[in-house]
Amino acid sequence: MLPSSDMSPTPQFTTAAYGMAAVLAWGTSDFLGGYATRRANAFLFTMVVNIGGLLVVGTLATATHAPFPSARSAAWVLAGGISGGAALAIFYRALSSGRMGLTAPVAAVLGAAIPAVFSMFTEGLPGRIPLLGFVLAALGLWLITRTEASQGEDASKPEGIGLAVLAGIGFASFYLCVRQAGDASALWIASLTRTGGLIITSLIVLLHGKFRDITPAGVRWGVVTGCIDSLGTILFVRASQTGRLDEAVVISSLYPAVTVLLARLFLREHFTRWRFVGLLAALAAVPMIAAQ
Repeated sequence: MLPSSDMSPTPQFTTAAYGMAAVLAWGTSDFLGGYATRRANAFLFTMVVNIGGLLVVGTLATATHAPFPSARSAAWVLAGGISGGAALAIFYRALSSGRMGLTAPVAAVLGAAIPAVFSMFTEGLPGRIPLLGFVLAALGLWLITRTEASQGEDASKPEGIGLAVLAGIGFASFYLCVRQAGDASALWIASLTRTGGLIITSLIVLLHGKFRDITPAGVRWGVVTGCIDSLGTILFVRASQTGRLDEAVVISSLYPAVTVLLARLFLREHFTRWRFVGLLAALAAVPMIAAQ
């Protein structure tokens, strides 16, 4: 019989497994959130998402007596939560003010590319196969999130692209800040990111003054979405703690594939040929990124 150490999964496989689990959780929560915000104010709904997620992960962290992160780690994670919450708000504005077919992939790809490049500078270049996997994943993510431009769409609208760049930088900052927490408890990291997100979304709601633009059903869906999204955060944290940051970020950033598939299955939304190609590229990229 082989020694137990020989039978344990490699770090690359563990990172990929956690990353793909985060993809399922984040993709599902985005689908639920996108569907629910059709009948609710997006910022108010996002605030409810943060409240629901914070209640769940905060309770779990307390009940399991998980060690609280150091002051330095907590500060980094709070900053990441604020950055991620602001990025989400800006992203919603980008989708409403610009061309969705460009704003969504710009934010998604930029949010994954910045941490990947940072990781390459700080941790060294990965192998040739993982590098090729990064390129394939970026291409797949772009094809999955882009939409076909409508005939009446104004192609000269720069505002949406600028906001999408800001959102992508915010998402990238979230990944980088969470990485700075090191091996701190994933439950407390998720709790603190939710706290940061709640702070920024509450401020946005207060500034807009829209406190009733959500139904009781929307509140319930918001809580459920927050629970699932927080699970995705926990899984991403574990992915980043067990392997390279670029691997964890690029794999976890493929979550739009799940959102698109769920929209196709439950809402009968149009699934273009290019999205199918993007999905195949994303699936092919995962084992390449996890390769030795």
